[in-house]
Amino acid sequence: MMTDSPARPDPYASLRLPEFRYWMGAAAFATLASRALAVALGFQIYELTKDPLALGMLGLVEAIPAISIALFGGVVADRYDRRAIVLLTRSVSVLAALAFAFLSLNYHAYGIAALYAVVFVAGIARGFADPANSAFEAQVVPRELYVNASTWSGTMWQATSIIGPALGGFVYAFFGVTNTYLLIALFFAIALGCMSLIKKKPMPPVEVGESIWTSISLGVKYVFRSQIFVGSMALDLFAVLFGGAIALLPIFASDILKVGPQGLGLLVAAPSVGALLSMLWATRHPPTKNSGKIFLGVVAGFGVAMIVFALSRNFYLSLFALAMSGMFDGISVVIRETILRLYSPEALRGRIASVNWMFISSSNEIGAFESGVAASLLGTIPAVFLGGVVTLFVVAATAVFAPKLRNMNLDPKYVPTMQEAEKMEIENATSV
Repeated sequence: MMTDSPARPDPYASLRLPEFRYWMGAAAFATLASRALAVALGFQIYELTKDPLALGMLGLVEAIPAISIALFGGVVADRYDRRAIVLLTRSVSVLAALAFAFLSLNYHAYGIAALYAVVFVAGIARGFADPANSAFEAQVVPRELYVNASTWSGTMWQATSIIGPALGGFVYAFFGVTNTYLLIALFFAIALGCMSLIKKKPMPPVEVGESIWTSISLGVKYVFRSQIFVGSMALDLFAVLFGGAIALLPIFASDILKVGPQGLGLLVAAPSVGALLSMLWATRHPPTKNSGKIFLGVVAGFGVAMIVFALSRNFYLSLFALAMSGMFDGISVVIRETILRLYSPEALRGRIASVNWMFISSSNEIGAFESGVAASLLGTIPAVFLGGVVTLFVVAATAVFAPKLRNMNLDPKYVPTMQEAEKMEIENATSV
């Protein structure tokens, strides 16, 4: 007697939803714009100042308001129309790009302080945009497609992160800085248009009389009472904080591998290429079963790849190690994004997203600083090698102390529904 074989997951399931396609279009053009903007703005500021510290200040001027306001932005995303917040902050991005274009017409008259002022305003908008955007995306696709949607979102992000900087540099070189900013404004405007095609989504009821600080603390408590959230966020934080080597790649290209700026470009691109390939693979083989063990395994693989990269003196082996680090990180991103969507109660999505975003921003910004300090104290190769070793120890500690994360599955039938999660976890978060 023949039995029906289980149906294979549809790799294009989420893409068949018109609203998710609109969201992907909005996210793609916004990422293209933001990545091109980072190249154009950074190059212009260095041309004006010839001071590396001015570039460091550029990241700081945006990060300080964005991180400072993120928790409040999460509360706003849980109280007010998320679609409206995203549309408003996208509009700010368009205006900021146009402001950069205007200032570039006579930047000697306005000075670098004017550029920093626009960056600061954009940083404030980002503090509201990221929690609302993450929470709104989870409302665009049904719960059973969260893994598939996260995979396609990550794939799109990696692809546009590769194209955006190259496009920004090319347009800057051949058409000038003003036209580059105008193209970036056009990309942000297209993203705004795509987002406007998505219908308004219902908002969860707001607790009457609840103060802002109570709302913030409720979201923070929810995250830190969950082994799955704390374990996954901490694992990503420490892996990037200690295991990353991106900030030190110019040293490897110049002094260790001796491959020059052309080789540096390939080294920088290798992790993104690896991540893109692994995410495309995950569209057909979603990591829904034994997800916790897979998550721990790929973060450990990331640490091993960093150790291999530190010890390598062969350019092609170094490229391979970086590509493998990106492949492991790509699967990690899919799992972390799915955790964020699947385990977040609707009433707390914005606040949980804001805490998650602060972890990610901290790991990226502080990780680059840590890499520089460690390299100056220990040497470049020992710093990267020990970072990989520390990542492996963090994975082992997480496996021991976070059994719920270790045994996690991301098949929706194994995860409580949002109503069940709200009943169980929000009550736990509010208890003393």
